[in-house]
Amino acid sequence: MTPREAAELARQRGRDLIEIVPNASPPVCKIMDYGKYKYEMTKKEKLQRKHQHVVQLKEIRFHPNTDLHDFEFKVRHARRFLEEGHKVKASVIFKGREITYKEQGANVLQRLTETLTDIGRIDQPAKLEGRNMNMIFAPNRVGKKKVEQKAG
Repeated sequence: MTPREAAELARQRGRDLIEIVPNASPPVCKIMDYGKYKYEMTKKEKLQRKHQHVVQLKEIRFHPNTDLHDFEFKVRHARRFLEEGHKVKASVIFKGREITYKEQGANVLQRLTETLTDIGRIDQPAKLEGRNMNMIFAPNRVGKKKVEQKAG
């Protein structure tokens, strides 16, 4: 029907003429209450946002002379973050004259890479930015369901 006829029919019923698919040929319209339509659309958007998983960037800080126990403790945290599906930013912070020992910072990040290769991959390689050496790890995209299937 023509748009004028549709608008008249909607007016007679006390409803609104809503264009659903404007790009179609001919455009698709419905006669309904606009307030109810808006409410349903916001409800649908909220539901979609609820089911989204937001990836966060978690940071773990080291120093060039971090002890073994402290290193292992922080590696456990990094593993947990990667298992939860978050990215991990590993930073080696140089204080004072420690900046002259960049190799030690690179060694710390290398050890971290070796221990996390089974659960994560390097998203951004080690890079020196000011007094910090940063590296970002991303989780391997193996879902929990796939891991359970392999085990069973």
